Amino acid sequence: MKHHLLFQGLWVSLFASAVLAQPVPGLFTAEQAVRGAKLYSVHCTNCHGSDLTSGGAPPLAGNAFLSKWGDKSLLDLSMVIGMTMPLGAWGTLSEEQYIDITAYVLEQNGHAPGSVPLLCSSTGCPDTRSGAVSQSKVAPPAGSKRAKQEPPAFLRGERGAIPNRGAGPTQQELNSASTSKVDWLYHTHDYRGTRYSPSTEITPANASRLRVACAFQLGEMSNFQTGPLVYNGRMYITGRHSTAAIDASNCELLWKHEWTPRAKDELNANRGAAIKDGYLIRGTSDGYLLALNLENGQMIWARRVANSEAGEGFTMPPLVFEDKIVIGPALSEFGISGWVGAFRLTDGEPLWRFRTFPQAGDPGANTWKNPRNIKLGGGAVWTPFSLDTETGDLFIPVGNPAPDLPAHLRPGDNLYTNSMVVLDVRTGAVRWHKQMVPNDSHDWDLTQVSPLFDASVGGRDVKLVATVGKDGLLRTFDREKKTALYETPVTTVENQSAPVTSKGVHACPGVTGGVEWNGPAYNPLTRMLYTPAVDWCGTFTASPDSDVVFTPGAMYMGGSYRHDRSKRGWISAVDAVSGEVRWKYQSSEPVLAAVTTTAGGVVFGGELTGHFLALDAKSGEVLHRFQTGGPIGGGLVSYEIGGKQHIAVTSGRPSPFWWGKQAGSPTVFILTLP
Repeated sequence: MKHHLLFQGLWVSLFASAVLAQPVPGLFTAEQAVRGAKLYSVHCTNCHGSDLTSGGAPPLAGNAFLSKWGDKSLLDLSMVIGMTMPLGAWGTLSEEQYIDITAYVLEQNGHAPGSVPLLCSSTGCPDTRSGAVSQSKVAPPAGSKRAKQEPPAFLRGERGAIPNRGAGPTQQELNSASTSKVDWLYHTHDYRGTRYSPSTEITPANASRLRVACAFQLGEMSNFQTGPLVYNGRMYITGRHSTAAIDASNCELLWKHEWTPRAKDELNANRGAAIKDGYLIRGTSDGYLLALNLENGQMIWARRVANSEAGEGFTMPPLVFEDKIVIGPALSEFGISGWVGAFRLTDGEPLWRFRTFPQAGDPGANTWKNPRNIKLGGGAVWTPFSLDTETGDLFIPVGNPAPDLPAHLRPGDNLYTNSMVVLDVRTGAVRWHKQMVPNDSHDWDLTQVSPLFDASVGGRDVKLVATVGKDGLLRTFDREKKTALYETPVTTVENQSAPVTSKGVHACPGVTGGVEWNGPAYNPLTRMLYTPAVDWCGTFTASPDSDVVFTPGAMYMGGSYRHDRSKRGWISAVDAVSGEVRWKYQSSEPVLAAVTTTAGGVVFGGELTGHFLALDAKSGEVLHRFQTGGPIGGGLVSYEIGGKQHIAVTSGRPSPFWWGKQAGSPTVFILTLP
C-alpha cells in the first residue's frame, strides 16, 4: 500500500507540473544530485557499480544507457527507478530519495543542475516547474559537455559470485571428453572436434521410435545458432544476450542470465559457451568475455577484450584449456584486423594474442600489397577451434580478407586469411599453417578445422585433421607431415578459379555456400566423415575501384553478389582416408545444422524445413523425421542420463536470411526412446 500511495502521489505531482507554466533551465538542483550520489553509493553500487556502469546490472550512464533511455521521458525514468529499485527491496526509499537518485543519474549523463528541484512533494510542485518532467527527455540537451564515455573495461559480478569449490568439469574430464557418452563438454563434443558419441542405445533398428521428451523455449527473439553443452545432467545454451541452464532430462529452467550490452552491439548471433571448474564462459556481441557461475548463473566477471566500435564482436564458442580462454572476434566484412587471443580464466586478463591479419613487421605482412592505399583487413574467426592436448597444437580456422571481392586491390596471398593456423596453445606462437584459398575473391572463409582423428593410411598409423570451408572442399591433412591426403567437393563447385570482375562472374559455391558454422563429424567405426553443406550458386560482381570505400560499421564487400533462385543442401558421407564419397543425402534447403554420429550407427542432422533427421550411418537411409516447427541451424548433441540416451536439437530462426517459410522461435527439443 505504501508503494501504491507513493507512486500515486508521484504521478499526481508529475502531471501537475506538466500542465503549468513555461519550462526553466535545469531539471534538478545541485543539492538533489549530491544527496542522490550518497544514496546511490549505499543502495545501488552493489548492482550497478560505483561509476554507474561497472556492476553486473544494466548500466545507468554512458552510451549503452543513453541508446536505450535517451528518447524516453524523465517521467519514465523516475517511475522505473522508484518501482524496481533497490533490487529485492523496491519501494523502501522515500519519494524524495528516489527523485534525488534520479537527479544524480541525470547529472552523470550530462544534465546540468538548475535552481528548481526535480520534484517537491507528492502534493505538487511550484508553478515554475512547468512541463519540464513530462516534456524533457533523458538524453542531455544539445550542447551538453558530456564526454563520450568508454564502455567499462572490467565489471565485477554480484556479491559473492564465485565458482563453487570442486565444481567441474575438471581439466581431466575435458581431456577425456572424446570417450564420454554421458556428457557433451565442448561445442563439438571434445577438444578433437569429433562430434561423435560412444552411445549405442539408439540404432538403425529403433531410431524410428524416437519421441520428444520435452521442449524448452529460450524466450529471446534473436538468431539461434547455439551448440548446447551437457554436464552432470544439466544443459547450457546461449542466445544473443541470454544464457540459460536447464535440466537435460525434463527441460525445467534452472537459471537464466541476461547480458546488457555496454558498447556497440551489431552481431545478432552466438554459437555457444565453454565450461570448466565451475565457470561458464561466453563472448558477447559488444566485445566482452563473460564468466558466469555454472551452478546458479550469477556473473563472476566480465572484461571488454574486443573493440565493437571497430566492428569486432564475438559469435564463436570459446575454448577453455588449463587456465586459458581462447577466442577471437568476427566480422571480416566490417574490415576488422583479425586476431586470436588467450585470456585468464579467473579474471579475463590477456595472456597472449596472435594477429591473423599481420601488421607491419609481422611474418606474413609482405603477402599484403596495397597499390591504392585503401583500408585492408579481415582474418576474423567465428567457428570452433580444435586442440591436440598431447602436443598443445591449437587449430584455428581463419576467415576471409577485406574488402571481400576485389582481390586485385590487395595483391598477394593475404596471409593468414582462409588458412588453418596451428598455434602453441600456451604461448600463441605459430607452429605451422596451410592456406586453402590465397588472395580470395569469393568470400570463401575456412570455417572448420575438425575433427582431429587417427587412421591407418597405407599400413601406417597417421594423425589427421579434416578442414572444410565456404569453398565447399573437404580437405584432410597429415598433421605430422603437414601434407594433404585428398580434396573432395561436398557441394557444387564450378568456375572456382574465375576472377571476379566488374562485369560479373557466375560461380559455385556462392558467398553463403559450402560449409558454414557447423562442420564434419567423424565415426571411427564406419571410418567416415559426415559433413553438412550449402549448395547455392550466384553471380559475383566487383565494384569499380573508385567505389571501394571503407565506411566504419558498414559491410566492406567491395562489390555485390546475387544468389541464384535455386538452392539445396547436402549431408555427405566421405571415406575419411581415401576421400571417396560413400553416400549423399539431399535436402530441399541448405543444410546449416550440426551433424552428430554415434557408436549406435546413426547420424543425426537437421534441415531448414524444420525436420530433425536420423540417418543410417552406413547407407544414409532416413530412419526418422520429426517436424520441430522452425528451421534448424544450431547444434545437435547426444548424452546419457541414468543410462538412457538423449538427443537434443536446437530449432528456430538461425538468422533472418535463413528463415525460409517459418521463422519459429528459439527452442530446444529433447528426444529419447520410449
